[in-house]
Amino acid sequence: MIPSPEPTLCYIAHASLLAYVEALAQAIEADAWRADFLVGIGRGGLVPATYLSHRTDIAMLSVDRSSRVAGFADDLLAKLARQTREGARLLFVDDINDSGATIAALRDTIRAQGGVADRLRVAVLIDNSRSIARVDYRARTIDRRTDKDWFVFPWEAVAPRNRLVDDARDVPERLG
Repeated sequence: MIPSPEPTLCYIAHASLLAYVEALAQAIEADAWRADFLVGIGRGGLVPATYLSHRTDIAMLSVDRSSRVAGFADDLLAKLARQTREGARLLFVDDINDSGATIAALRDTIRAQGGVADRLRVAVLIDNSRSIARVDYRARTIDRRTDKDWFVFPWEAVAPRNRLVDDARDVPERLG
């Protein structure tokens, strides 16, 4: 088996993170739609959601599918679906909308639990224009056809380089 190419790791500086959060906050505040809760998507969306919660003064909840603990996220998503049926508006926050699989799975699960689709929105720091999922707010847009960088956010920068490279190689279609 031929190993996949060495990924180009693109480290996002803390100052860039703050600029992305500010861009999201301004876009959210410019919209007439108002969230009752931000929902940080674990693992990568928890830090941006925390920053955005402080910046916008919108209360934050969280849900995590990355741990792959059976039933854990589904139970939380059922509660979130109920919240939308009761009138709450939820703004999901993630670091990157790359393939769109995470966002699509969250929306599908909430819809399957009877959630109200027009009471959900999504905000991301980086949005791949070729993703299968659409988002409502973004700080930066990329096109994976031409941009093959593997983005390393400040909270990931503490991981050993070999772990970052392994994570990137898990999705070779996103690499150059």
